[in-house]
Amino acid sequence: MLRIMPVGDSMTIGSAGEHTWRYRIWRHLCTTYGGPFTLVGPRETVYDKVADAPTSYAYADPDFPRAHLAGWGEGWLHMAPQIGEAVRGCRANVLLVSLGLIDLGFYTNAEQTAENARRFVAEARSADPRVQMVLLPVIPNVRARSDADFAAQVARFNELLSKTTADLDEPRSPLLLASPPASYDLDADTYDGTHPNASGEHKIAGAFADAMHQGWGVGALYKG
Repeated sequence: MLRIMPVGDSMTIGSAGEHTWRYRIWRHLCTTYGGPFTLVGPRETVYDKVADAPTSYAYADPDFPRAHLAGWGEGWLHMAPQIGEAVRGCRANVLLVSLGLIDLGFYTNAEQTAENARRFVAEARSADPRVQMVLLPVIPNVRARSDADFAAQVARFNELLSKTTADLDEPRSPLLLASPPASYDLDADTYDGTHPNASGEHKIAGAFADAMHQGWGVGALYKG
């Protein structure tokens, strides 16, 4: 059974009233994956912007496995120390990881962020030596559009993440690098230049779904 843990920042946890890309990929796999699967993780909520806390259960459609390991304002720096326990406790065997924007924006440069990604992989494997992971590069965001230095850091980190994926990939614990959605548009696919709207949720889900299908034969290509 696939026990899939979505891991990410505010784009993954989502906020009250949203479906989240986690819901979108669950719906996709329900119709395209022939075996049993579920979403797992130590958390279930979305972010409540009024309370300024991850305390809401107000999903647009709450009828799906809502478990995840995602947090508003959390990055590789924050998740690397947590992932081992989360994998072990939730028996996750597939990780879908979207991290990096917060790190680069507030905490670490590209090289330091890549080192935290390597630590994340090591910690996940310490809990399950056969865990599989799909890593999504930092996707377009409004700060990178207006801040050339930040855009350069994002580009550099994405290069390092590609190298990290290639370096650490191994048959018993495969790593896949997802392709950023080619048509991702800040005006059409986000509501504020960073966080996905419904269209953006589909495109992020599609990036993970296509990587799993092309790399591992899981499900099918994403059709939305």
